Parts: sequence; structure tokens; C-alpha cells
Amino acid sequence: MEANKSMVKLVAFLIILASCFQSLTARDLETEVSDGLNVLQLHDLSQSFCPGLETWPELLGTPAKFAKQIIQKENPKLTNVETLLNGSAFTEDLRCHRVRLFVNLLDIVVQTPKVG
Repeated sequence: MEANKSMVKLVAFLIILASCFQSLTARDLETEVSDGLNVLQLHDLSQSFCPGLETWPELLGTPAKFAKQIIQKENPKLTNVETLLNGSAFTEDLRCHRVRLFVNLLDIVVQTPKVG
């Protein structure tokens, strides 16, 4: 019985750990040929084509309602500021009019809000 509890704890830990990492997909890679060698390079995904302010690291740890007001004030082009519980499933498509606020159970922002 103790072994089952340990196994459940281990599986839960690994799931939480895995959710901390961003997946690397083939579309994020670029192949470059140099001296006959294929070199895989990551695209610089930090640069976007969306207008206006794109990230708000200063809003980490703030209530979601307050963060939403600040984001909408600083970038009026955003029409969709949505709140999601941290760890929830979401689409990874890029939308220049959207910011997702990832919050904990107390509705506190736990990830840097960014356009996308």
C-alpha cells in the first residue's frame, strides 16, 4: 500500500515538473547548412509582429482583475484578456488581440502576461 502512495506521489511530481517546460516543435527549428553539416537552430520566438506593448512582467503576483485593467490601459489594441487557471489546456495559436492571464486558485497572476 505504501508503494502505491509513493508511486502516485512520483507520478504527480513528474506531471507537475513536465508542465513547467515548453514543448519544442519542429516548426520552431531551422536547418542551416554550414561546411556540409546540418545545424538545427531555434528561431528567436521572443520577437513578435504584434503592435504595442507585449509583456507585463511587473504584473506577476497581482490580482487578475487589476492586471487586466493595466494591460487594457497600456495596450488598447487588445480586445481579449482572458483568465485561465495555471496548468489549464489552451491553444498555442498566436493572436495579436489576446493576452492570457494564468492565475492560481486565489486569482493571482503566476506567469508573465504576454500577447499571444
